[in-house]
Amino acid sequence: MRRSVALRLSAASAAMALATALGVALSMPDEASAATGSPTGYATQNGGTTGGAGGQTVRATTGTAIHAALCGRASGSTPITIEVEGTINHANTAKVSGSSCNTAAGVIELKQISNVTIVGVGSGAVFDQLGIHIRESSNIIIQNVTVRNVKKSGSPTSNGGDAIGMESDVRNVWVDHTTLEASGGESEGFDGLFDMKDNTQYVTLSYSILRNSGRGGLIGSSESDLSNGFVTFHHNRYVNIDSRAPLLRGGTAHIYNNHYVSLNESGINSRAGARAKVDNNYFEDSKDVLGTFYTDAAGYWQVSGNIFDNVTWSSPGSDNPAGPDPQSNTTVSIPYSYSLDAAACVPDVVGRTAGAGTGLQVSNGNCAVQTPTATPTATPTSATPTPTPTPTQPSGTNLSVGAGSDGSSKASGTSYGNVRDGDLTTYWSPAAATGSVSIKWGSATAVSRINIREASGSTGAIGSWRVLNGDTGAALASGSGAGVISFPRTTLSKITFEITGSSGTPRVAEFETYAQ
Repeated sequence: MRRSVALRLSAASAAMALATALGVALSMPDEASAATGSPTGYATQNGGTTGGAGGQTVRATTGTAIHAALCGRASGSTPITIEVEGTINHANTAKVSGSSCNTAAGVIELKQISNVTIVGVGSGAVFDQLGIHIRESSNIIIQNVTVRNVKKSGSPTSNGGDAIGMESDVRNVWVDHTTLEASGGESEGFDGLFDMKDNTQYVTLSYSILRNSGRGGLIGSSESDLSNGFVTFHHNRYVNIDSRAPLLRGGTAHIYNNHYVSLNESGINSRAGARAKVDNNYFEDSKDVLGTFYTDAAGYWQVSGNIFDNVTWSSPGSDNPAGPDPQSNTTVSIPYSYSLDAAACVPDVVGRTAGAGTGLQVSNGNCAVQTPTATPTATPTSATPTPTPTPTQPSGTNLSVGAGSDGSSKASGTSYGNVRDGDLTTYWSPAAATGSVSIKWGSATAVSRINIREASGSTGAIGSWRVLNGDTGAALASGSGAGVISFPRTTLSKITFEITGSSGTPRVAEFETYAQ
């Protein structure tokens, strides 16, 4: 039977004293500029992760205000940065309704949306017993916040007991400089600190603290949930965790420059065909820090440069620990560039950079600490549930009304004409995950902007795209996510919106075209 983390909190006091000595903060005393630094790891792939860059910046001091900011956007994909200050809890987090959101009470709900940054500022942002739930969404940044004591049983409950949980066709999430903590294990009502399941991909967790929990986090909810992966964990500090640091079921993970202290039962658990590249980590005062555990479905690892300081290993049996002399049993190719700190300096570097309230400092890749350049942001305004058009919203007549339309193969029950009928309840959907739809006119027409509006329930499904001159085939613009797209004014008789990547099923409710 597994021992409860709560019963070992006193035993972990030495590790916590070490954390204090290394400057790991429990609160967030420092001001942070919204969207500081740049994403790293797998969050840079699949078109990249920019969050709310380029959009409006609002300030929120309650969970309800966070939901109101999401619901106040022109669409579910309109970029927004939400600066959060204060304690967010059940008492101040209510459901807010709107066409650009799908929220719920008692949880920060990022559902069926895209292009959002949530960043802690000022005296700090603490989500107290309140989880953050990301579902059917893409291009999300969460930075400089503390999420603590989220329960799945007892009272109050939130987010199935996960501090941050992602599920159902999630793409491109960067979680950075966060503190995720519990006060025990499953018997005390807690679950995972950082969970991903049901087709969640291209995620990075960086410069964060995960502590005092039975479960650090997982990729894949069961041995059959193998659609997740491409996750990077770097410069994180795991302290007093029973297991799942993380648990990998299928998929690929890159795990480097993390500091593990007091992994009580097992650590990185690669199983069900998962492949983990494990580089230059520092494992300390822990047990069975790498291997395949609690299953006979083998996983794999490539190891290099790690330090094992007072690590104990079980004998092989029903479990398959990688030690006491871990050797690689696979190779993992990493598609992005990165710099490795030497494992010996990881405790110091991670101790000075990881967690909320550390000034968003990062490693320079050579065992030294630096502060990243802040991304300029607009002056924050108060969050309000009243929709506010963005400055780039097209003006003038929608030229698609009364025009013609065609495209690639369409899904059953949909029509090309649905994208030009002015009705958001009807839509065109491709027969596959990608496809194209066009607007055409009987004579040459000047166009400089289009607005792609997704149908309700499918917001965020459109990933990468191209806008093509249907007369010549020339690309006018490319990018990711629905919304307003501008390009040099072009005279043509046909314009095509080509979806080249998606999560879930793309549904285009309106393909609006404008001269200006």
